[in-house]
Amino acid sequence: MTDQNISRPVVRLRPNRARTVRFGFPWVYADELVLDRRSKSLEPGTIATLEDAERSPIGTVTVNSDSRIPARLMDRDPEAVIDAAWLERKIRFAHAHRERLYDAPFYRLIHAEADGLPGVIIDRFGDAAVIQPNAAWAEAMYAELETALITVTGVSTVVKNATGRARKLDGLDEESAVTTGTLDAAIPVQMNGATYMADLLGGQKTGLFYDQRANHAFAAGLAKGGAVLDVFSHVGGFALAALANGAASALAVDGSAPALALAEDGAKAMGASDRFTTRRGDAFDTMAALASEGAKFDLVICDPPAFAPNKQTVDKGLRAYERVARMGAALVAPGGYLVLCSCSHAADLAKFRDSSLRGVSRGGRVAQLIATGFAGPDHPTHAMLAETAYLKALFLRLE
Repeated sequence: MTDQNISRPVVRLRPNRARTVRFGFPWVYADELVLDRRSKSLEPGTIATLEDAERSPIGTVTVNSDSRIPARLMDRDPEAVIDAAWLERKIRFAHAHRERLYDAPFYRLIHAEADGLPGVIIDRFGDAAVIQPNAAWAEAMYAELETALITVTGVSTVVKNATGRARKLDGLDEESAVTTGTLDAAIPVQMNGATYMADLLGGQKTGLFYDQRANHAFAAGLAKGGAVLDVFSHVGGFALAALANGAASALAVDGSAPALALAEDGAKAMGASDRFTTRRGDAFDTMAALASEGAKFDLVICDPPAFAPNKQTVDKGLRAYERVARMGAALVAPGGYLVLCSCSHAADLAKFRDSSLRGVSRGGRVAQLIATGFAGPDHPTHAMLAETAYLKALFLRLE
């Protein structure tokens, strides 16, 4: 046993609460943990040994009593040493999978708990990478995490992205920065034949949504020779893939002027500016305006932000997804296609599908469900954590 194991603190589960952790569930909630004065005094991000109610060690955890998840399982080995070598092994294992999947280094490298690094997101953009340390332990060990990343991948630029709801829930700041190297401009990313411009500092999340890669490709196959509408488009994810695969035209709608500017830069880089237009505005208002203009499209994609980010917002979120489906369906030409997406883990596939199909029906359209899509294989699912299987995409053909 090492000095780290001898000196580190112990936290204990309440009676009859060890079963899920023993089988690999990575979170321990506040009502499952003995949160006494000693455990509450631990510095957020402290590495500790987790014991069951009978004082038998069952794993190594990180502790943050201020978080809604006060303990996160780091390793099922109660004697695991969480150090630079441990981090490097985790990143190397994840890296081998992505290198097998893709012929260019543009992908999600670490998908939090699903890759064994709770609360950590790392997206790679060639020689650059973005780290989101969304848990207190990752914030405390950021330097070691960054070093391990560079050692495994050889990236020369690293960005720390400190934005987002997850960091707030763990009581962390929002100070983003380039922590290694330099970054002077958006980075061009080639996917599905299209060129996307990723703003690693000023864009949403890490700059690009890699999770939709496979869904972009499937939708693009439905777009050949047709007119495409991409609502909530961000940097043109679905629209640019459609243009790269033979769409006659694409209109991207988003509320962010910087995002649409990046979409226009991407279209220019791939020589498709003459077939690409943008429209800035509220998505619902813009869809209503297009309907009043009598606009029709062969392919309509609606990929909104998470309308149901937690259990408390599920009902409201499902009503919003229904509204999106109803309004989107009104813009699809007879025999055309409608793609509806959700990144809300709290609204499972069945609920999202029911709301979406209800919206289409209330819009007076008859739909065939031709395919269901999920996040790509660089976004693996933790076998016991539904939150890691958040993305759903419904591909519908309308009469």
